[in-house]
Amino acid sequence: MAHLAVEILGSGGAVRTPRPGCTCDLCANARQIGIPWARTGPSIFVHGPNVLIDTPEDSCYQVDRANLPNIAAGLYSHWHPDHTSGRRMWETRNADFRHWPPHSTNTPIYIAPNVWRDFEQMGIAEAFRYKEARGYVTVHVSDAPLDLGGWRITAHALAETYVNAFLLEELDGSRRVLIAMDELFGWTPPAALCGVDLAVLPKGLFDVHPFSGQRLIPIEHPILRSEATWEQTLAMVDRLAPARTVFMHIEEPESFTPDDYGQLAAQLRTKRGWDVTFAYDTLVIEL
Repeated sequence: MAHLAVEILGSGGAVRTPRPGCTCDLCANARQIGIPWARTGPSIFVHGPNVLIDTPEDSCYQVDRANLPNIAAGLYSHWHPDHTSGRRMWETRNADFRHWPPHSTNTPIYIAPNVWRDFEQMGIAEAFRYKEARGYVTVHVSDAPLDLGGWRITAHALAETYVNAFLLEELDGSRRVLIAMDELFGWTPPAALCGVDLAVLPKGLFDVHPFSGQRLIPIEHPILRSEATWEQTLAMVDRLAPARTVFMHIEEPESFTPDDYGQLAAQLRTKRGWDVTFAYDTLVIEL
């Protein structure tokens, strides 16, 4: 049985916690206490195949904090800044600044064509060409399955076709893990992805308070035309029927505390019988 553990390097979303300049109780506690109140940008490392998924602004800090001994490959789910702006981590980590000629480390980066198209349009591709020319990375633009560490990793486009989720399947077929970093709006999970052992998903927006039912986001707000809500995400989990679910991409503006998320997880376990965890930075899920 191939080893696999999913480490949540960053459990936050587009707005990290604490938010610079914010003096709310959530941010104040995040500064004073740190984890689990503090959340950096969305990123995951999968031990076993040893793949890093997405590099937010905090990526250098996250990778150093996790003390990752080996990164066999880098993957990208989509182009959004909170998932790509820390791409200089590859240079910071891999460049040999002390010797001449340098003996730099080179990490293969696998990017599906639909994601690379956006990298080209948004100017992100040039940053990777720069790193590739200096030997820090090697870019592979492909949507072919990737076999690493006894696991096969396949990119699956979502309803928002510029973004991919990743299905990790043990090569002997015994275990499967689904990792969707963001952008579930409009998605109906296909049968091929249902029944996984673990699903890591963005939690969606609380347009309605999950305890009181009070509306938090006006129904006419344009964000509801492009972002999945909490209730829509729950419907996806119902269809996916994973053995375990971990929610991440948790945003600061919603101001929910770790205790709130603990209470919500307990409610889901009681009412729906789900094995649910709300992620925090440094959480490791063994499979």
